[in-house]
Amino acid sequence: MTSLVQHITVDCSDAYELARFWAQVLGASVSDDDEPGDPEALVETPAAALLFVTVPEPKRAKNRVHLDVRPDDRTRDEEVERLLALGAVLVADHRRPDGRGWVTLADPEGNEFCVECGAAERAALTGARLPVTADDVALAVRLAADTLSGAADADWEVPAGGLTWDCWETVEHLSDDLFAYAVQLGPRRPPQDREVPFRYAARRPGGPSNSVFADPAAGTAGLLQTLEAAGALLTAMVRTTPSDVRSHHVFGLSDPEGFAAMGVVETLVHTHDVAAGLSLSWVPPRDLCDRVLARLFPEAPDDEDRWTVLLWSTGRADLPGRGRVTSWKWHGAPL
Repeated sequence: MTSLVQHITVDCSDAYELARFWAQVLGASVSDDDEPGDPEALVETPAAALLFVTVPEPKRAKNRVHLDVRPDDRTRDEEVERLLALGAVLVADHRRPDGRGWVTLADPEGNEFCVECGAAERAALTGARLPVTADDVALAVRLAADTLSGAADADWEVPAGGLTWDCWETVEHLSDDLFAYAVQLGPRRPPQDREVPFRYAARRPGGPSNSVFADPAAGTAGLLQTLEAAGALLTAMVRTTPSDVRSHHVFGLSDPEGFAAMGVVETLVHTHDVAAGLSLSWVPPRDLCDRVLARLFPEAPDDEDRWTVLLWSTGRADLPGRGRVTSWKWHGAPL
């Protein structure tokens, strides 16, 4: 048996006020159960839970334990400026001329913490590729659902782009893909030579063989709920499965990052198919396309628009000077 970290607990003079500061740092919120003046206040994020406890003793020396934070969507230097504006105080500047290093700040009660480079900056500095993450799966599914909801009243029985399936069936297939990738990571001993044995069947001859089907009576809103739910399953499994786990895929054993990248690619290209059938505009983020190309299509051209390259890699677009892809597979094995 082992122990799990329940909270990171911080002693302070005003629990609620310090929790408000850290909620802004982390893009979270103070627990609904906590109010100004309470002796404790909780801030929860997917990565950590911070519990602030009011104590009578003042802080007297440098903390022996501190937090290191890194920005998700901005540079280290931009994040330092944001945190200073929130009320942090500069303690020490350890930034180097080559772009590496960190900045030590203190929160409004003097607790030291460090701001490091985010993943994108680290990759740029080292030349490493950025990994595909659970957050990428969540982002792709959210953008897809938001886009497709713009055609809720359309005819979803029209063909999805160049596919033989209609738009409803294609979203069902996408939901099923996300579900299937999630469950491959679920068993205590993930299968190494087969899929987890759920039953797959087609609703009609020529339709996709799925385990997941949406209830037609629930309408388009219900269909998109199944997409969001399946995406949430894959997001959770990628986030919680150890990186050394391997499981079967028809293109070879893969790891949690590989299944995340597969889910993102399926979401991006099948939303393209459905958007074409419903006359919707769909252009996913360039950096998201770049990450999944680096993970699953490492030999893909790197001198063209990343979304166009992903469509070309999956047989859906042309690239100047290159033949049309008619048969393709991705590189699922860990890099």
